[in-house]
Amino acid sequence: MTTQADTAAPARDGRHARWAEHRATRRRDLVEHTLRAIRIHGPGVGMDEIAAQAGTSKPVLYRHFGDRNGVYLGVVEAVDARVLAELSAVADRSGHAPDGAPADVTELIRAMVSAYLELVQRDPDIYRFVVTRPLLQATHPGAPGVDAAGTLTGRIGDRLAEILAAHLRRCGRDPAPAVTWGHGIAGFVRAATDQWVSHRPPGTSADTVTAEVIQMLRPALQSPQPDAARLNDAAAKEKS
Repeated sequence: MTTQADTAAPARDGRHARWAEHRATRRRDLVEHTLRAIRIHGPGVGMDEIAAQAGTSKPVLYRHFGDRNGVYLGVVEAVDARVLAELSAVADRSGHAPDGAPADVTELIRAMVSAYLELVQRDPDIYRFVVTRPLLQATHPGAPGVDAAGTLTGRIGDRLAEILAAHLRRCGRDPAPAVTWGHGIAGFVRAATDQWVSHRPPGTSADTVTAEVIQMLRPALQSPQPDAARLNDAAAKEKS
C-alpha cells in the first residue's frame, strides 16, 4: 500500500531538483553580469559595480557565491570553459594522420596559440581580472590567493603534452619529453601573453605574438630525425 510519506518524498526530490536548477541558472546569469561589469569598469571592478550591473545587491551575490573569492572563481570557471572549448575546437578542426597524430603539429600549435591570443585580444580586461585577482586582493591584501590562471595553464599543458606525444611517436622519437614540452609551451605562451597585455608595444597584435612564439618553437617541432636507439630497437624487434 502506498503511504502519504511514499508520495511526499518524490515531490520533495522534484522541488529540490528544480530549485537546484534555478540556482545554477541564476549563478550563470550573475557570472555573465560580472563579465559585463569587468568590460565596463575594468579589471579592478568592485562588488558594488558588479551588483549594480546585475540589478541586485551584494548580499544576493554572496548568497550565490559565498564571498568575493566565490565570485572570482565563478568568473574563472566560465573563462576556463570558454578557452578550453575554443582550443578543443581548433584541435578538432586540424588534420590528422591515420594513426591519430596531428598531420602538421606546428600548424596545430600555431592555431591553438593564435586562438588563445585572439580571445585575450578581444577581452583583455577579462584576462587581467583573472590574472590579477582583484577581489581576492581586496579581501586579503598581499595574500597569494588561488592561482586560477595557473590551473588553466596546467590544463592546456596537459592537452599539448598529449598532442606532442602522438607527434613524437609518429616521428619515431621518444615521447618522454612531451610532458615537459607541453607544459613548457603553455607556460611560455602565458608569460608572453602577460608581457603583451601589460605593455602592448605599438603595432603588436595577436598575430605578431603568435608568429614570434612559433618562430622559436618551429625548429624543435619540425625536427625530422628519429631517435637512433628507437630505430635500432624497432629493427631488432622486426628481425626477432
